[in-house]
Amino acid sequence: MTTQIVRRHGWAVQYVSGEGTAPPFAYTVGLFGLNHPELIVFGLDYSSSLALLNYMGSKVKENRDFSPGEVIAWEGTDTRVRIDALPRPAELLFAANRYFQRPDEASVPALQLTWDIDGAFPGEPGYSKPDWLQPRPGAARQ
Repeated sequence: MTTQIVRRHGWAVQYVSGEGTAPPFAYTVGLFGLNHPELIVFGLDYSSSLALLNYMGSKVKENRDFSPGEVIAWEGTDTRVRIDALPRPAELLFAANRYFQRPDEASVPALQLTWDIDGAFPGEPGYSKPDWLQPRPGAARQ
C-alpha cells in the first residue's frame, strides 16, 4: 500500500501513537526519492501531523528545499515551523528505511519540523507545552 501511495503522491505518512511521556510522531516516506530528506514531526495528533507533512511534502514536490535553521509559516494556520537537523534518523524512520531498503548505518536523512505555540518554540520563554512533547533533535529518547 505504501508503494501505491508514494507512486501516486510522491510520499506517504507513517504515524506512530505516543504513550505516557513518549510523544506521538509522524514522518514522511518517499521524499528521499525526490532528493530531499524525509520530514518528521512530534507531538501532534494524527490529523494535524498529516496536514503539516502533506503541506510540507507538497512544497518539496514543487522543488522547495528545506534547510536546518529555517522558520516558515504554515499557510492557513497561525503556526510557525522551524526546520531542525535530525541526527540518528535510523532510530525512528523504520518504514522509510524499509521502503528504500537502507540499513541503519546508511539511513535516509531527515529533518525535524518543530512547531511553535503562541510564537514560542520549545526551550523559549512562553512555550507552554511539556518538553517531552517535542524532543530536541539528538536528545536521548525514552
